[in-house]
Amino acid sequence: MPYPLVRPAARRSLAHVRHVRSVPPAEATGLVAAVYEEVERDFGMLAPPVALHAPEPPLLAAAWTVLRETLVATGELERAHKEAVATAVSQANACPYCVHVHGTTLNGLVPGTSSNARLAAWAEGAREGRPEPPAPRELPEALGVAVTFNYLNRMVNVFLGPSPLPARIPSAARRTASRLFARALRESARAHREPGRSLDLLPAAPLPPDLGWARGTPTVAGAFARAAAAVSDAADRVVPPAVRSLVETELAGWDGGHKGIGLGWLDTAVTALPPGDRAAGRLALLTACASYRVDDSAVAAVRRHGTDDRGLVALVAWSAFTAARRMGTILAPVSATDHGRPREVPPGMTERPS
Repeated sequence: MPYPLVRPAARRSLAHVRHVRSVPPAEATGLVAAVYEEVERDFGMLAPPVALHAPEPPLLAAAWTVLRETLVATGELERAHKEAVATAVSQANACPYCVHVHGTTLNGLVPGTSSNARLAAWAEGAREGRPEPPAPRELPEALGVAVTFNYLNRMVNVFLGPSPLPARIPSAARRTASRLFARALRESARAHREPGRSLDLLPAAPLPPDLGWARGTPTVAGAFARAAAAVSDAADRVVPPAVRSLVETELAGWDGGHKGIGLGWLDTAVTALPPGDRAAGRLALLTACASYRVDDSAVAAVRRHGTDDRGLVALVAWSAFTAARRMGTILAPVSATDHGRPREVPPGMTERPS
């Protein structure tokens, strides 16, 4: 079993988190330590896309809870089907790191089945000719995975590099590491994981109406309700009201597609902000609509306004989660949403669940 070799390597890979200081396991306490323990137990290794949230512990717990209760926990959908959704969403979001991890896991399980292809085509969110959504009993898990990876892809594109393997590793060692990595992911993915075990990491919260598609699976609904509350609480501290309004407005008419080659849309949008909010607005909008285009300069501009690690993670997480919820609204069939139809703007953007 490769975990004794892979787990230390995964822990060391936290050093490759960009823009914020990662929290090594040896320094983890309280909620961070509890999440790290669960991630290693249930995912097989300390996944950097989760661990990068550690500067803001409730967001760390939120990221892990939605990932575990959708992708990792045993449920209605086979793990291979969920990995197909994760891989397809990651490809659509130009997130090579997540494509590598989840494509590798998928290939180690059941590669190339017609069900996987159908789910992948649905999850990509094509505007024309999209296949029928998953069956109602499968929808909360399938859509939960899609929303989770629309969120995680954006976080990874900002805070991690393009590959889970170190760039400087020699070719021969890279091949060996890739084989061990793939084996660890495959063995972990085949294990039974009891649903609901991560929910106690965060307090219970009401499920916002735009996430009503999750109600059919209580553990998925519980995960997203808790995560939405944690993201909202963090955003209330750091996201300027004008930035919040700008992102909401841009996403209200967004169909989930790419914005185009140039950044004229971004330059035009941020001119409406007060000068002191433009750096945060630029990073938030890029994260939401084109996270693969976030560069060091966009982060550095926010840092110059005194934003610390905790605030940076919270700003990016709010924007990523808001965009992911919008994608959930786009992908959800009308019958799966509260009030009989999807809301154009997720209520978590402008309204707070009470």
